[in-house]
Amino acid sequence: MNAGAIKPLVYILKTRTKVSKQNAACALLSLSLIEDNKVLISACGAIPPLVSLLLNGSNRGKNALTTLYKLCSMKQNKERVVNAGAVKPLVDLISEQGSGLTEKVMVVLSSLAAILEERTAIVEEGGIAVLVEAIEEGLVKGKEFAVLTLLQLCTDSVRKRGLLVREGGIPPLVALSQTGMTTVR
Repeated sequence: MNAGAIKPLVYILKTRTKVSKQNAACALLSLSLIEDNKVLISACGAIPPLVSLLLNGSNRGKNALTTLYKLCSMKQNKERVVNAGAVKPLVDLISEQGSGLTEKVMVVLSSLAAILEERTAIVEEGGIAVLVEAIEEGLVKGKEFAVLTLLQLCTDSVRKRGLLVREGGIPPLVALSQTGMTTVR
């Protein structure tokens, strides 16, 4: 950090080979573990190329998702992630059962849904339908994050609760409540 590593890493994310981009994303992940670095990483323009890597990278390249998650602990970075166009690919990735990314994606979406302004983007990209499907067909952890995200999306919004009902969300939620879950609060 003191040597100015962030700008060159962002440059690599924007311009180099897929493998170099993946390595840069991993380095930025390590740097993002320090709270003060999150602002600098974002300010240097890392979020759009991380979203691009998420869209166009291999499964290893999609580990940019973890870096985005770390950066999303700050409200301004959540807004930048949404503005960079990440919501649609995140919603699409939830549907890819067996990719190993579903739970990570739902953690990021849940983080974004914690911000009122970002909820609309998730709903507009079909997030409610995909989250209902995740409750019906997903793994236990994924179901828990899907419920949490739906709760955040539908809080204080009659329209979004109506969408949840129209998407068939009530029966799987009732079934899940009868079987119980361990970590959703």
